[in-house]
Amino acid sequence: MQKNLVIVESPAKAKTLEKFLGKDYKVMSSYGHIRDLKKKEMSIDLDQFTPVYEIPDDKADVVRSLKTLAKQAETVWLASDEDREGEAISWHLSQVLGLDPSAAKRIVFHEITKNAILEAIEHPRTIDMGLVNAQQARRVLDRIVGFKLSPVLWKKLKPSLSAGRVQSVAVRLIVEREKEIEQFKSESSFRVTALFAIDGQQIKASLGHSFKTEAEARAYLESLKGKNFTIADIEKKPVKKTPAPPFTTSTLQQEAARKLGFTVSQTMMVAQHLYESGFITYMRTDSVNLSSLCVGTTKDEILKLHGENYSRPRQYHTSSKGAQEAHEAIRPTYISNHEIEGNNQEKRLYDLIWKRTVACQMADAEAEKTTITITADGDSTLSFVATGEVITFDGFLRVYRESYDDDNVQEESDDLLPAVSAGNVLQLVDATATQRFTVHPLRYTEASLVKKMEELGIGRPSTYAPTISTIQQREYVERGDKKGEEVTYAVLKLKGNRITTTEKSEVIGHEKGKLLPTDIGTVVNDFLMKYFPSIIDYNFTAKVEKEFDEIAEGNANWRDMMQSFYDEFSPMIDQTMSDRSDHKVGERVLGNDPQSGKPVSVKIGRFGPVVQIGLATDEEKPRFAQLKREQSIQTLTLDEALELFRLPRVLGEYEGEDMIIGTGRFGPYIQHDGKYVSIPKGVDPLSLEIDEAIKLINEKRKAEQASHIKTFDEDANLEVMNGRFGPYLKWNGSNYKIPKSVKEPAELTYEQCMDIINGQGESAPKKSYRRTKKA
Repeated sequence: MQKNLVIVESPAKAKTLEKFLGKDYKVMSSYGHIRDLKKKEMSIDLDQFTPVYEIPDDKADVVRSLKTLAKQAETVWLASDEDREGEAISWHLSQVLGLDPSAAKRIVFHEITKNAILEAIEHPRTIDMGLVNAQQARRVLDRIVGFKLSPVLWKKLKPSLSAGRVQSVAVRLIVEREKEIEQFKSESSFRVTALFAIDGQQIKASLGHSFKTEAEARAYLESLKGKNFTIADIEKKPVKKTPAPPFTTSTLQQEAARKLGFTVSQTMMVAQHLYESGFITYMRTDSVNLSSLCVGTTKDEILKLHGENYSRPRQYHTSSKGAQEAHEAIRPTYISNHEIEGNNQEKRLYDLIWKRTVACQMADAEAEKTTITITADGDSTLSFVATGEVITFDGFLRVYRESYDDDNVQEESDDLLPAVSAGNVLQLVDATATQRFTVHPLRYTEASLVKKMEELGIGRPSTYAPTISTIQQREYVERGDKKGEEVTYAVLKLKGNRITTTEKSEVIGHEKGKLLPTDIGTVVNDFLMKYFPSIIDYNFTAKVEKEFDEIAEGNANWRDMMQSFYDEFSPMIDQTMSDRSDHKVGERVLGNDPQSGKPVSVKIGRFGPVVQIGLATDEEKPRFAQLKREQSIQTLTLDEALELFRLPRVLGEYEGEDMIIGTGRFGPYIQHDGKYVSIPKGVDPLSLEIDEAIKLINEKRKAEQASHIKTFDEDANLEVMNGRFGPYLKWNGSNYKIPKSVKEPAELTYEQCMDIINGQGESAPKKSYRRTKKA
């Protein structure tokens, strides 16, 4: 009989724990949740809001194995993660394995180190039903919203749509930002800079005032002719730069995006690997607290690396309300490990965490900031200002520098100014008035959206990444680039007594990797704002999160919360379902078709945004055309809509079949003999010639033939294919890699192919254990 069975969430975590526990302990993984609500049913009794759980088919073997081992063990230790979701996993395990929740040995640790694990085993606790009920409340509330609201969207908008409580609020943020940008009117102004000389040295300064028009800017430059410039004031003051607190989930996501270019979900995936390998503490936290052990060991490391002057131990405190899942910030488990073994992404993220942790325990950086005020003929109403900063002590900045020279630290400077005194006369070398344009508010990146959600109290550390992934998977939002606008701007330069004017051009407003609302996302948001404003209200969403916190702390009853919410929500559903409208939600009438006189409208159709000519009530069926990928129902004009109906057209015959030129969501194509051939970019589908179309059809045929290397009489579903990354096997809808040892894939026999498939099937990774956080 096995003395101890320890159950964790993931195989990687199990593997790390086994290193620290002796032979008396067997560590097994539950691969995340072992029970959940049924996928295709609400699975909630709305009278008592009791969830009905099931063991999914893909977890049956795991549960069977855990049951067997649990019966054989003297003690079962539940060691899932320390947050609400982890607590719920332990509770589900206790239910399925027949353990008493009030007596089950629950152990938690926010770092996978030998000391932390042995300490947890020395001090086990019982399952915290407050945390379990908070997780159940979130799960039940979100299931009710999803299952009740989605059918409304199917009826009123489009089949297969879905709505979620936190996801819909995130989409709202992105849609509202896009509308701000659409309404934004750019304004221009002229900013003046000047270059002054003294004793062979130069000072660059800026005027503290800008001008609205070119005429005003020109008049000001004219006024500078013949003026005497003097230094009216020099102010030197010491400034301190303080290190940022250690990482929370959201700040790690933001910094990894800024410095490493990681997506939010990528950051969480890499951080999870680091945690499960024992390199960092738990990665879902909103606390900036550090353990006294961490503060002490970090101090020792700083003293060893940099000396006494660089050490300043700090204890940070979490100010955000509801930091219930947080015991400690994200930090290295062993600060003496400057680097780790791992892939490139893991090394880079660990380096980011290590430096942030060390820096926050180091002394402030000190600098001397110099501000020089320059006046023309003593007139202080419009003064030029030059600023410079000299680092006098680098402090925590030292940890971020690739290399440094102890002898030159004092001389490091952001913008060194020459040594001058008040009253010194300066010579004006030149003055420049440059036209500048105000830029619209920036669209959200994944990281800046997380920051905004945190500011509003929407979601928690565990929900940010899955929320952002979900809204993209549902195609309400897409990550992409926005082209900027090329503008011409004027530059006026005074040199000597002559003013010259030149025109230059630049692109403003260009954005990369931003979150952009799709047409469907915009229409769904507008619909929810009209009929369910309270559900996607920022304050309501934040209030719900606080109520979950109250439940977690044992200060509120989760069923009472559900009842209160449902009493308000259910009538909204009934009212919206019964509401009738002449126009489909999101539909815009653009005008009339000049040829038929019928109305032209744009709306969300069954397969996406479409233009419609005519009405469903007409004797003649309406005509439809899909929008191009770059077009939007929000901005489409009548002329652009009518242009879409110039296709399809029959080009001619080839091999006894019509060649039809059409256009779809992804651009123009040739339809021939039941197949589609894309028309390359730059080729006008309206002027495409017959011989060009035949050439494109034949080229696609050749490419398809080249991709099929070999078929087999023994099994029509088996084929040797040639793909983008080389030859592979295709069998029953799945792809299998051909080993590098196979030099001639075309010579593979049926038996050899099946050996490859069976070999990969046995070693193929099981389904991911990672739990999906429901937002």
